Amino acid sequence: MTASTIVLTGITTTGTPHLGNYVGAIRPAIEASHDRNVLPFYFLADYHALIKCQEPERVRQSTLEIAATWLALGLDTANAVFYRQSDVPEIAELAWLLNCVTAKGLMNRAHAYKAAVQANEDSGETDPDKGITMGLFNYPVLMAADILLFRARRVPVGKDQIQHIEMARDIAGRFNHLYGEHFVLPEAVVSEDTATLCGLDGRKMSKSYDNTIPLFAPEKTLRKLVMKIKTNSLQPGEPKDAETCSLFGIYRAFATRQETEALRADYAAGIGWGDMKNRLFEYLNDHLAAPRERYEALLQAPEKIEAALQDGAIRARTHSVPLMQAVRASVGIRPLAG
Repeated sequence: MTASTIVLTGITTTGTPHLGNYVGAIRPAIEASHDRNVLPFYFLADYHALIKCQEPERVRQSTLEIAATWLALGLDTANAVFYRQSDVPEIAELAWLLNCVTAKGLMNRAHAYKAAVQANEDSGETDPDKGITMGLFNYPVLMAADILLFRARRVPVGKDQIQHIEMARDIAGRFNHLYGEHFVLPEAVVSEDTATLCGLDGRKMSKSYDNTIPLFAPEKTLRKLVMKIKTNSLQPGEPKDAETCSLFGIYRAFATRQETEALRADYAAGIGWGDMKNRLFEYLNDHLAAPRERYEALLQAPEKIEAALQDGAIRARTHSVPLMQAVRASVGIRPLAG
């Protein structure tokens, strides 16, 4: 297995997976897990979750729901390495070693840190660092450890995460210069054709906006949420613009090309909003019924999820332990005899 075939993705455990998560990240990752030419590492980023969430039960419940979601959707755990970040102790150890070679000036330029400082200044705070934890400040170093530990070459990210991959490259380069060539320099993979769904209010579907539709919402809840999606005041019979409609965007993300074009014609013919919402609900409900059933069964059997994660951690550590042994020795942390 060469470094170029290793792909790594982390999922922060602070929320419930929604339709936007599915079409933007989960579905492509599930498909990649079946590609025997790729070795995917998918991890539940529970250490990262603690940066912004100090609600223990929320972190635990999110871990359960996210893991159940990926497994219910058909993640190939025989090929993909699926693990919980906190079950691989070498990640935290490597993060400390990387901290020791990372320039504070590099961290000062991190977007999340700069945004937090700017928010303090905008609110009139005299202390620009008020409320900013070292977790937030050092977030890019932990992310670098996640990536470098498994020598991942390709890291699928959104555009807002590209800077973190560039930082990981800088950190890896500095460490390699000081202690030898231990780490592969990762590359950000940004998909330009990944669907971005609008939520209930017309903005991008995001838990930050509280406008999401949970992926496995019960049937009655799913219907209620679809009916709440914002539309305009055009009446039945009046032609409508499919490209600017949230309902159409969600439908298109799940439907075939033929089904999408048929619906586009119905928009031009003036489909009513009530009819369209019913059609979208029925389509989503049919599409998600089987995985929803598997998801609900997994939630009732957390021991199965835990077993899958522990198996993934064992496989992950077959990669992380040998690398950390070499890294420890290179920095001088090694037995005095032998």
